[in-house]
Amino acid sequence: MSKPLSLARMLLITSALSAPAAMAQTAPDNAPTSGVPSASEEADAQTGNVDVSIPGSDIIVTGRRTSNVSQAAPQVVNILSAADIKRTGEGDIAGSLQRVTGLSVASGGFVYVRGLGDRYSLALLNGSPLPSPEPLKRVVPLDIFPTSVIASTLVQKSFSANFPGEFGGGVINLTTKAIPVESYLEIGLGSSANTETSGQLGYTHYGAKSDWTGFDDGTRDVPPLLQQAFNSGVPFSDMARADLRGIAMQFQNSDTSVVQRTNSLPFNFSASLNGGTAFDIGSDGRLGILATASYNNKWRTRDTLQQASLDVANGAGRNNQQISTENQVTVNGLLGVGLELGDQKLRWTNIYIRDTLKRSALAIGQNDGLIQGADYLTQQTAWYERQLIDTQFAGEFKLGDLSLDVRGSYANSQREAPYEREFVYVRTNVDTAIDPVGDRFVNALNRQRGDASVTFSDLNEDLWSAGVDLSYKFSPDLSATIGYAFSDTKRTSSRYELHFDAVNLPLAVQQLRPDYLLSDASIQLYDIGLLEFSGNYPVYDAALRTHAGYAQVKASVLPGLSFDAGVRFEKGRQSVTGVDVYDTGITPFNQIRKEYWLPAATITLEAAKGLQFRLSGSKTIARPQFRELIAQPFLDPESNRFYRGNPFLQDSELWNADLRAEWYMGRDERLTAAAFYKKIKNPIETYTTITDTYTVTTSFANAPEATLYGFEVETQKYLPLDGWSDSDFFQSRRIVLIGNYTYTQSELKVGAGDTTIPYSYTTGPLPAASDFFQDGVPLTGQSDHLVNLQIGLEDTDKLSQQTLLLTYASPRVTSRGPNLQPDIKEKPGVTLDFVARQGVTLPGRVNSEFKFEVRNILGRKFQEFQELDGNKVFYNRYKIGTTISASLTVAF
Repeated sequence: MSKPLSLARMLLITSALSAPAAMAQTAPDNAPTSGVPSASEEADAQTGNVDVSIPGSDIIVTGRRTSNVSQAAPQVVNILSAADIKRTGEGDIAGSLQRVTGLSVASGGFVYVRGLGDRYSLALLNGSPLPSPEPLKRVVPLDIFPTSVIASTLVQKSFSANFPGEFGGGVINLTTKAIPVESYLEIGLGSSANTETSGQLGYTHYGAKSDWTGFDDGTRDVPPLLQQAFNSGVPFSDMARADLRGIAMQFQNSDTSVVQRTNSLPFNFSASLNGGTAFDIGSDGRLGILATASYNNKWRTRDTLQQASLDVANGAGRNNQQISTENQVTVNGLLGVGLELGDQKLRWTNIYIRDTLKRSALAIGQNDGLIQGADYLTQQTAWYERQLIDTQFAGEFKLGDLSLDVRGSYANSQREAPYEREFVYVRTNVDTAIDPVGDRFVNALNRQRGDASVTFSDLNEDLWSAGVDLSYKFSPDLSATIGYAFSDTKRTSSRYELHFDAVNLPLAVQQLRPDYLLSDASIQLYDIGLLEFSGNYPVYDAALRTHAGYAQVKASVLPGLSFDAGVRFEKGRQSVTGVDVYDTGITPFNQIRKEYWLPAATITLEAAKGLQFRLSGSKTIARPQFRELIAQPFLDPESNRFYRGNPFLQDSELWNADLRAEWYMGRDERLTAAAFYKKIKNPIETYTTITDTYTVTTSFANAPEATLYGFEVETQKYLPLDGWSDSDFFQSRRIVLIGNYTYTQSELKVGAGDTTIPYSYTTGPLPAASDFFQDGVPLTGQSDHLVNLQIGLEDTDKLSQQTLLLTYASPRVTSRGPNLQPDIKEKPGVTLDFVARQGVTLPGRVNSEFKFEVRNILGRKFQEFQELDGNKVFYNRYKIGTTISASLTVAF
């Protein structure tokens, strides 16, 4: 951050190399030309001029069929326009989506729709599927998408046949920015501070000189001898001790294992560069180019209480206090090229997102399952790289009443975590007469009294997709669409966990700090070797291929009465294969091959002007995620828990019903109410196990059945202030009131004869489902109450907005409790934010926007716990802190 010239070069390089991404619709004639629009331009965006890119949909083309896109859409949808996103002030799309009715966001950027977990939501980019850079998920975390590259976000809660069948509870479609009407250039700078992090004590480690860019300089590359060992197919247990020492001596022990205390962590910093231009071609043609690039560097420190218990009534058997500091660097860019020739449109759009997290942590605690009365000092360092590259091509061709839409995309996601280190030192607290080092922390590198490990993991996923839609309008009241969609996902993931091993290490050496403990001299002098804890299958391949054909009919039967009905036939083949890298002769292979007929229908009745009712019903599915289908352990650093898959998982099937009333009172104003019901066959639920040493592992199994039902209400209202006072201040201002509330109830159905198959199943009778799930308990991820409220003051003639935003989510289950103990719950609580945006004119008549934000004003904490008879065991509890930020965007 102290090298502005290097940063400038970085931004220019990112802009030039922006790779892969998305399609978007051309902005209307009166759309803003930059990211600093006036309030009136934002109002236009909210009243129909919203870019929404969805294949086979009536709202694929920007227009004004009515004064509100949600009203005009044939399905139940919520639209976040660019103006809505800007009003919330969120830096990423996940943050903006938590303001939508019925949506909540879990840590890590995963969206829950109407109380259903992230597995039941589908994320698309311009109507095309996305791969996930997360090894634990097949759904993409939406916190990696900056709001600067998104023109609109659509949330559709009722299924239609043009969407993938793995719809679950809803689809979230991100539409990237459109081709500009005229040329512009925009530069933004911002900074923020958090009360728990900025200027406060934290922990860091060196790593590499280039870490501030989010790119490693080669320091963390897999050492050559270790790579040879991976490629050799020889188990580490069969290697010569001398060879293992040679591998160990190539590790970057100083750069990746020395945690240092920093008394004052820096403030956060961000910068962005956006630009676009367009040219007329011939009499009715137009060529447009748009590019964006941004850089964000932020810090986060968490002082976390981590506990675990075999019996909640007796309190925690493991207590840990951990301080972790994370430095997150995000670099992204978008490049879009569009060509319009009359009604024919061609789009090629690309997006590049790289999100890097550098983590350092120190923890001290006790574990009654190991050495009672002893203190355990744990140090962790890690570097996580997530990257998404996406390129998409789309064409829209109109020949009278016949229209043809074609699309194709390629996306690649990667996640690398090299040198994920952990050191455990033990202090027995035994009298020195019995234990000479009982009052000191030591590491004997024997897993009994100290441990040291290094893990290398890598994920690479390619996703190809294509589709075609052919539509014909028989009359203004009748149209039909047939379509075909194809997707092919292939993932390779590896995880090698190595532990250092020593025998009778001298006491003086056991007390050395990590880099000296594992120095070349120590490794040679004391014969420190390596043990592999990766299992027989450290590498797995996964694939999912789908073919789908669908047909839809949209018709107005009578004046004010219309329907949208269709059916989708989807054929899917999903497989996970353990790679036999050690020639065991056994290759684990799990496969799910299923075909589904998925009907969907929505009836809309316009009872009066602005008042309409919708009734919809459908069948959808939810597939297991790749990692969930292989019994291989994986550590999630966010929750600090191990996860293990289950090769016996099955698809979930959902039957959905929705009844909705919508009243559009005026321009931009609405009042809606809806009731919904879902029946789920074979829902996939997470459950937790704890060993007698308090090792916490989360796995997955199919519960027999579940139901979910509830209702939601939403309102948006503007109150003009021109009549309140003769003052010029009030003449063009209005109060903005936006609010929504969702009530949800769900319960598992577990009968006496129901069975399930856990990952530990081998042979014999199937285990009873009641051994893992309790009848009547809620689904994981479901909150009973969700509340969002926005109260703002804005100017209709110029950019001037001041908004208070309140969000509340009641407690929700994150995992079934171990041994049928109380469930593990998260308490999201209340979050209050303030966002102010003000248009300013700099010297030279340069239009600019100044933004000021205060997040988490009430100081909400993160809490994940079990509770019984007033006793609480906290799996994770820490303060989030209040964040204050300011930014300036200058448009030329």
